[in-house]
Amino acid sequence: MFRAQWMFELAPGVGSSSLGTQPCRAARSAPLKAAADTKGKQELAKEEEARELFLKAVEKEQNGALYEAIKFYRRAMQLVPDIEFKITYTRSPDGDSTGNTYMEDSDTSSKMADLLSCFEQQLTFQESVRKLCQPELESSQTHISALPMEVLMYIFRWVVSSELDLRSLEQLSLVCRGFYICARDPEIWRLACLKVWGRGCIKRFPYASWREMFLQRPRVRFDGVYISKTTYIRQGEQSLDGFYRAWHQVEYYRYIRFFPDGHVLMLTTPEEPPSIVPRLRTRSPRTDAILLGHYRLSQDTDNQTKVFAVITKKKEEKPLDYKYRYLRRVPVQEAEHSFHVGLLLCSSGHQRFNKLVWIHHSCHMTHRATGETAVSAFEIDRMYTPLLFARVRSYTALSERPL
Repeated sequence: MFRAQWMFELAPGVGSSSLGTQPCRAARSAPLKAAADTKGKQELAKEEEARELFLKAVEKEQNGALYEAIKFYRRAMQLVPDIEFKITYTRSPDGDSTGNTYMEDSDTSSKMADLLSCFEQQLTFQESVRKLCQPELESSQTHISALPMEVLMYIFRWVVSSELDLRSLEQLSLVCRGFYICARDPEIWRLACLKVWGRGCIKRFPYASWREMFLQRPRVRFDGVYISKTTYIRQGEQSLDGFYRAWHQVEYYRYIRFFPDGHVLMLTTPEEPPSIVPRLRTRSPRTDAILLGHYRLSQDTDNQTKVFAVITKKKEEKPLDYKYRYLRRVPVQEAEHSFHVGLLLCSSGHQRFNKLVWIHHSCHMTHRATGETAVSAFEIDRMYTPLLFARVRSYTALSERPL
């Protein structure tokens, strides 16, 4: 009897104990809920503190205090390891105007998309004179920012020079925001385009700017040399006893140097580049084997840019010997030789316009007596290897004339 009553009381939902079950459960869940709320508030407070420290570290880094910035970064990441990915950059940690630096609204995005206009808006105005830059340290000497805009632009034209060293102009633009604006002056890039393509670039359509035309439109490069190396094996003469026949490995190089004014130099020699490249620096080299000529760019309907050049041998000017001028006669050349070269301009790898492929090579011999011209065309085979561009720093080390 006792056992039956005890089993009945243990049954769920039965007996006097069932009356106090729900209040007991509610009493137990209340402390758990309070603990969860407290923990959530602590996490939010910790994340807020980490956010404040991280933004303060960003501000220190912007101001150049890198050591203090590292300390704030470390403290922020100790609180919340992934705090960098949880920040939305919507307000400043101190509530002042410095927080505008971290705003990621549409206005800031549009400004960063056009860096030039962003820098122009940040220029300072002093005494109604536009100043491109300001001295970092006080000095008794005259700062370059005191020069008029016209003088600064003339200096930038000297940097570009008549050799179109636009690479140095881009490096100069990294100095400050004012120099960046000067380096993007449309007049400099327009003059550079006119020097490369002449009347063919009066209109810059379809390019957005003259700078984009100069960078994107196919052209030959002037700050180096196009070089090709050809190697082949030929059979030598048989030995006197007829026991063996030698084989020779022949190597030679072709060099082509272009100038912005339309001049071109060409040389074929077995000498290696370290000894030949310095000789191609000027338009009037001393080496007699170098061929001189002019070139032009041509763009066909198939959007392929080709380079056509006519080169001749350097004329030898020998002084006249007056002592024996009546006894000896200077031999007169009966024919003049000129070479016509056709090359296809290509790009390979990460560099642009750094490859020239042979498409034509011929020799034109004109007889002076009759005026007739005989043309001998060479077959373009594997002996005509493509020429690859190699930049030479010494070619742009000096500036002789402004752009």
